[in-house]
Amino acid sequence: MSDYFAKVKKWYRSTRWQSMRSNQLRRHPYCQCPRHRNKKIKADTVDHIKPHRGDPRLFWSVQNLQSLTRECHSGAKQKFEKTGVWPGCDESGMPEDEEHHWNLE
Repeated sequence: MSDYFAKVKKWYRSTRWQSMRSNQLRRHPYCQCPRHRNKKIKADTVDHIKPHRGDPRLFWSVQNLQSLTRECHSGAKQKFEKTGVWPGCDESGMPEDEEHHWNLE
């Protein structure tokens, strides 16, 4: 196992992370992704908004955390990291991501 993965694994298993995770889900119990923004969908995963890539400042920053469902974290968030846009649209076909260029006009 590389030093990077060993370090990050240790961080995720730490009591400090478990406490941060619990606090995040307590403060923001609902999924914060754009497709669930105004719906009360219970979150079960804490995500780093900006991928930490081993940077301890990003990893431990409370401001860099968001609550998501496991499904959003594994699907929509991965697409967002690749494209810069959250996937999904509303009933009228408009993108649900408020930052999508169609919604910025």
